[in-house]
Amino acid sequence: MPTLKDTYPLYLKGKPQQPNTDLEVTDKYTGEVAFRTALADPAIIDEAIAGAVRATAPMAKLASYERKAVLDHCVARFEERFDELAYALCVEAGKPIKDSEGEVTRLIDTFRIAAEESVRMYGEAMPLDISERARGYQAIWKRYPIGPCSFISPFNFPLNLAAHKIAPAIAVGCPFVLKPASKTPLGALIIGETLAETELPEGAFSILPASRDGADLFTVDERLKLLSFTGSDEVGWALKARAGKKKVVMELGGNAAVVIDHDADLDDAVDRVITGAFYQSGQSCISVQRIVVHEAVYEAFRDKLVAKAKVLKSGDPKDRETFIGPMIDDAEAERVEAWIAEAVDRGGRLLCGGSRDGRIVEATLLEGVDKSARVVNEEVFGPVAVLMKFSDWDEALFEVNRSEFGLQAGIFTRDLFKVLDAWDRLEVGGLMVNEIPSYRVDSMPYGGVKNSGLGREGIRFAMEDMTEIRNLVIRRT
Repeated sequence: MPTLKDTYPLYLKGKPQQPNTDLEVTDKYTGEVAFRTALADPAIIDEAIAGAVRATAPMAKLASYERKAVLDHCVARFEERFDELAYALCVEAGKPIKDSEGEVTRLIDTFRIAAEESVRMYGEAMPLDISERARGYQAIWKRYPIGPCSFISPFNFPLNLAAHKIAPAIAVGCPFVLKPASKTPLGALIIGETLAETELPEGAFSILPASRDGADLFTVDERLKLLSFTGSDEVGWALKARAGKKKVVMELGGNAAVVIDHDADLDDAVDRVITGAFYQSGQSCISVQRIVVHEAVYEAFRDKLVAKAKVLKSGDPKDRETFIGPMIDDAEAERVEAWIAEAVDRGGRLLCGGSRDGRIVEATLLEGVDKSARVVNEEVFGPVAVLMKFSDWDEALFEVNRSEFGLQAGIFTRDLFKVLDAWDRLEVGGLMVNEIPSYRVDSMPYGGVKNSGLGREGIRFAMEDMTEIRNLVIRRT
């Protein structure tokens, strides 16, 4: 089993610094302090931003093959440090070890995709002679890096969601400052340690654990040209309001629904929904929360789903048989328990689960819940899902769209016309067919509408956000 160090530095302008060891990070299962890291104050953050500004021109001048070499180096080193990265994630996030290994695999995929895309920054030749006045004119456009970027990443995928900001920034040549979640900073710091082994220009990156109260510069500093934030909708919209003139990209979570139609393969759908609802204790913005089932198959589907949920093993995330590990902290576990109790008080029937043991909340399924309850309307971000019936296809789509969120949705059906109808009518950033909304491949466009945010991740799409089009017009006389 790998071991963790007692202390870890932050990375300021590409170099490790240990100004203090003020941030204690706990093992989310035992609650004991696992390690300490340095905590950046506003002066350090200011210095990091100044360094990123100075690195803007050197980063933009990097050749495509040089950016690719940095990303290829990261891929190779992450493969070498696979077990260490997975163990660190298991400890700091409480993520079951198999899921932790899956996230490291995705981290590697994300950097590999970015390496490939770094040499595909294409432009376009564009004829302008659309009318007599433009005869003899020709346009050519290409993309240029936007400049210094600010990144704020969440606790639930501390490796891969940081990677979805860092890797495209390097691919296009943007310097950046990143604030990882204080509860789970280690994954990002290991990425920083790996980047420090490369020949990136001084100031090209800083990775700075910081308190929320002391990190205002990540949002308000006008030297930064883009803010990319992943987290809660409440925090995200508040940050956007204070971000000034910079471009803002936000992935703010969801309240994902999956529709099970009468012609679905029920056994397959059950297996997928179990994963979508309870994977990493439901702490995913595309966790299955609302399960909308056709009345003709409702009881059969429900009974199969409950039977599978009841036998999921919870406990120590370092145990390879564990499916449900601890939530991120006691307060979140207590909140989820209270939301379950509220749903039952409002007439909901508890099908399984509902109990809490410390930070571990049982896999919980409910039916008959009043639609005003928080487990129906808000993002639970815990191992809880609600079943409901539908009889009419329009009714099912209405229920999916009723949410103020619109990240991803899933439908299980064999009817192509219903698939195309749902694609047109569902107000979501992505629709998964015969799959749960929790599914994501790291190259695809990923993001939402409504309260789920602005913009898209997925390497090529993030690269577009981190660049600006510069047009060249030639008058040929």
